[in-house]
Amino acid sequence: MQSLDAAFSALADPTRRAILARLAMGEATVMELAAPFEMSQPAVSRHLKVLEGAGLIIRRVEGTKRPCRLAPDAIAEIDQWLNWLREAMARNYDRLDQVLADLEKTTGDDEQ
Repeated sequence: MQSLDAAFSALADPTRRAILARLAMGEATVMELAAPFEMSQPAVSRHLKVLEGAGLIIRRVEGTKRPCRLAPDAIAEIDQWLNWLREAMARNYDRLDQVLADLEKTTGDDEQ
């Protein structure tokens, strides 16, 4: 659960979400990621450090460049947790539907 806490904390920032959206299209260097933002390259590097610390991205060394890409395992873990949450909500709605159906039957019986 700690990794999920770190991931959601990292995702709380809109710049980091935008960086992840860009990385969803493919690997990119720090300079490529910094281009659309009105911030310095060191500021973008700090965002990348948070994303890397949360396990959401992977960086590798390629000469003087440090290309980044999404970490599929971390994204899969978030997706798995969200899927569990969706299923729990669906079960709750199914139970509510049953309660309402039972209530409607009871109310319908009283009117006859």
